[in-house]
Amino acid sequence: MSEVSNGAREFRAARDLLLRYREDYEAARREFRWPRPEEFNWALDWFDTIGGDRPALWIVEEDGTETKVSFRDMTRRSNRVANWLRGLGVARGDRLVLMLGNQVELWETILAAMKLGAVVIPATPLLGPADLRDRVDRGRVRHVVTTSADAAKFAEVPGDYTRIAVGEQVAGWLPYSDSAAADEEFTPDGPTRADDPMLLYFTSGTTAQPKLVEHTHSSYPIGHLSTMYWIGLEPGDVHLNISSPGWAKHAWSNVFAPWNAEATVFIHNYGRFDAARLLEQMKRCGVTSFCAPPTVWRMLIQADLSGLDNPPSKVVGAGEPLNPEIIEQVRRAWSVTIRDGFGQTETSVQVANTPGQPVRPGSMGRPLPGFEVELLDPVTGEPAEEGEICLALRPRPVGLMTGYADDAERTAEVTRGGHYHTGDVGARDADGYITYVGRTDDVFKASDYRISPFELESVLLEHEAVAEAAVVPSPDPVRLAVPKAYVVLAAGYEPTSGTALSILRFAREHLAPYKRVRRLEFAELPKTISGKIRRVELRRREEAAHADDGAVREFTEADFPELKS
Repeated sequence: MSEVSNGAREFRAARDLLLRYREDYEAARREFRWPRPEEFNWALDWFDTIGGDRPALWIVEEDGTETKVSFRDMTRRSNRVANWLRGLGVARGDRLVLMLGNQVELWETILAAMKLGAVVIPATPLLGPADLRDRVDRGRVRHVVTTSADAAKFAEVPGDYTRIAVGEQVAGWLPYSDSAAADEEFTPDGPTRADDPMLLYFTSGTTAQPKLVEHTHSSYPIGHLSTMYWIGLEPGDVHLNISSPGWAKHAWSNVFAPWNAEATVFIHNYGRFDAARLLEQMKRCGVTSFCAPPTVWRMLIQADLSGLDNPPSKVVGAGEPLNPEIIEQVRRAWSVTIRDGFGQTETSVQVANTPGQPVRPGSMGRPLPGFEVELLDPVTGEPAEEGEICLALRPRPVGLMTGYADDAERTAEVTRGGHYHTGDVGARDADGYITYVGRTDDVFKASDYRISPFELESVLLEHEAVAEAAVVPSPDPVRLAVPKAYVVLAAGYEPTSGTALSILRFAREHLAPYKRVRRLEFAELPKTISGKIRRVELRRREEAAHADDGAVREFTEADFPELKS
């Protein structure tokens, strides 16, 4: 039996073990071992073996039209695309920018590139020419696949790369539709090493220039067995994940985790988010599993969740930690508990609340099978009850990147001392549950007390007037810094002194004195293109405003005599 077949057999055995212990966390932790094949090509060795008429992909458009593609047909379609791309010169190791929306061609190309051994650089259609120049340059790109509508962006992106357009004919671009005439039988040019590069992700850059994260034919396909386990996916599930193409979470839950489980990837395409319409489609199509970021959950709980009388039995949140208030409102409406999970572009899910296990309020759960998580003091590097979330590298978990491409120094920095350092801080309780505290560069001191922005933001979000909040340190001559909240108001509320007083009073009543929010400003929150709050920008704004002693449009405790102690 070939090495590839051995790899597929190891993969299936590990997957089936996690399905068997889907609600038995202790057994899964005890029995699971990462498959570590020398050769493995997930598209060929796993996806193509599923076959059958069950839908692999189900896309419902805004106008109600829909497309279903079975596992068998997706194999055929991706084979045609692979053969066609090979004819255009796409070869093993070539780097290909893939910038498409949630359309069938996206999944066809991902599988086709994998079969060829090409390296995909996912890109969101929101990117502009400057970002694309950076990706083509630093990514050493040989090929680009994008929509006809976005092809014009590449007019300002120099380079000798193959140009392929999906949609209407574009001058100077090859039409993707030509792939339909290619042979539907595909023969690889040789085996794929499991440690060959497969994906290169540009991170969203909350604090610095985007890093180029390298994943292999094992680290994401095999690594996302942990994500499958966290969500609780099983064969036959219809899984809806709200995520835009181009970001790692899209690969997590719209490619690898559901197809590892032989579940259907369900997509509802819309131009503008409409909670009622989304819930209507979830009901009509029988969505059984649902994942969304906190931003979407916040919009959903403002809709009538009770109208969905067949809610999904598996609901999870990712992207940023979920606030307890959101979890409670969904529990009341659907009688299911949103289970939080923690991971990064650099990894699959590391820590999560898994099916069948008690969910601790505010906790993101326990380490997933295959991950040894340690909390280390950021200063001393010693084990701590509260510290940086780190992964032990002996043995190295499969669901971890190989490193940052072309940046050995940064790779060495995050893998120092026998651990992968996430840059996130957590606190562990006596039963091993980990609660998220914040990014190492977001946690700050006020009056010599450590402050977790996330904890304060969670309290603020419980106030009915607060739609979003970000807490940062604001310079103070006495306390060094005090917590300041930037607040986005919910619909129907005005940025008045009365609203500010109500929010500050609420925070005062629900937070310990040393955690009290002492300043508040109504403002839009700066975010990355993937929607993460850039607290670093707010910190700089605070430092600059107070350094210049300029006018700051904020409300403080001093403005309200009734708040004085």
